[in-house]
Amino acid sequence: MLHLRAFVCFAILAFGAAGCGDKDSHGAPAQASAAPAPAPASGSAQAKKQLSSDEDYDKEEYIPAEFKSGADRWRDTGIYVDGKFVGLLAWAELPMSVKPVWVKVKASAPKRYGTNDTGWRWAKERRYRFRDLVEGVGVDLAKVKEIHVYGPKFANTIVATGKDLRSKKGEDFLFRFGGSVSGKAIPEVPENFGNGKSPDKIASVIIYVEKTPPVLERNVGLVLDGELQEGVPYFGTPLRGGVRVYMDDRLVAYIKRQDLPPAQRTSAAGEDQWSLFDYLRSRGVNLDTVVEGWLVRQEKWHEKLGRADLESIWFEASPQAKGHIELGEKKLKAQAIILRSRPVAMGEVPAPDPEEL
Repeated sequence: MLHLRAFVCFAILAFGAAGCGDKDSHGAPAQASAAPAPAPASGSAQAKKQLSSDEDYDKEEYIPAEFKSGADRWRDTGIYVDGKFVGLLAWAELPMSVKPVWVKVKASAPKRYGTNDTGWRWAKERRYRFRDLVEGVGVDLAKVKEIHVYGPKFANTIVATGKDLRSKKGEDFLFRFGGSVSGKAIPEVPENFGNGKSPDKIASVIIYVEKTPPVLERNVGLVLDGELQEGVPYFGTPLRGGVRVYMDDRLVAYIKRQDLPPAQRTSAAGEDQWSLFDYLRSRGVNLDTVVEGWLVRQEKWHEKLGRADLESIWFEASPQAKGHIELGEKKLKAQAIILRSRPVAMGEVPAPDPEEL
């Protein structure tokens, strides 16, 4: 009998505890087994970290949140002249004639106990002049009608005339890159320059020489001949992805897998392989003066290939290789190719300065 009473009391207490638990936890299920963690969203910091640490990461795979939902087409910061694509505004793809403007800045430094250390030091940051960029892509500065620097929204567009660009203030119309030698381009606009706009990043640079520039209308956007411009005027949807090929600072070809001619495949097994020089010649590129080429990926210059290697090398453009091609047996990745008619000295190869932030 004693055992029966003890059992009844234990049951009542257990039921009461369960009832209290339901009230507080709103019926939370027992944790019989842990549910698998959801995969990180493509735009999350965790996803970005995973992708950027992967050897196969390329920027085609990662889409920042601010460039989704239609604006993703502006992810690659293209440079256009009168509706013609002439290159990408990326640090590793800047014309070699575009030199940095060094800005002196204060930076933190160790401060030793019991000393007169200031806790700071002088360092430098790099900037670039827009008018040097204009000349670097082959445009005569004296002939520029207007330059439009798009921001994240059309309403943020910087509009400056050729006269503005050539003025004293035009010397201080600069841009830099978010990671100093990588990342999105960011404008620095002098006070009262152009139309006074100053976006926090650059989506595109459009230069007008012969063509009539669109007009930026308040609360409307860029308008040309009564038509609202939602792409690149005189061009259309901005270019995205693909591999740029430059010859002495001039864009000479643009490799996209869907545009590669099947008849030029070099693999007997039917693999997606093409001879680099044969393909470029088929696009009208004169390669007679090429002495070397450099492969660019992840915003750095990597392998140097001599003339003989370039003449014999082939590339693959498989569906899995988004945003790059792979060259030769070693499958060297390239997001851009820099061809030169004279050797580039090691001191000329783009590289960070030890004293810059």
